[in-house]
Amino acid sequence: MLTEDGKHLYVSYDEYHNLIEKLAIKIFQSGWEFDNILCLARGGMRPGDILSRVFDKPLAIMSTSSYRSEAGTVQGNLDIAHYITTPKGEIAGRVLLVDDLADSGHTLNAVIHQLKNNYHHLHTGLLCGLFADQSLDSSAF
Repeated sequence: MLTEDGKHLYVSYDEYHNLIEKLAIKIFQSGWEFDNILCLARGGMRPGDILSRVFDKPLAIMSTSSYRSEAGTVQGNLDIAHYITTPKGEIAGRVLLVDDLADSGHTLNAVIHQLKNNYHHLHTGLLCGLFADQSLDSSAF
């Protein structure tokens, strides 16, 4: 539930898992085949974990950080990890990039820009996208 001032989004545990289930259904119904799931830490880790289990695909993790000010509620400078953590060496092929929330789209677009030279088949999966003034630079579910 979005607060009246539009500054905070509150999601219950059940709503959160329902959103992950809906995302899994959208991905399945799209027919798009992917080889790996890359989640953005920290918010994309739970959806990434569940989708990895549902689709039986390897999960990789990329750390990003920009919400450090005022108890993690104000976006600052964006830091993106130089390395991706995965148990299978490097990710390759078609990649599903997963995060929980894109409020401004800034983090997701920056990560997509950094990745698209190495991963030509990149789609994004979000539980919630709040940005109205930016379009994602990738295919999205």
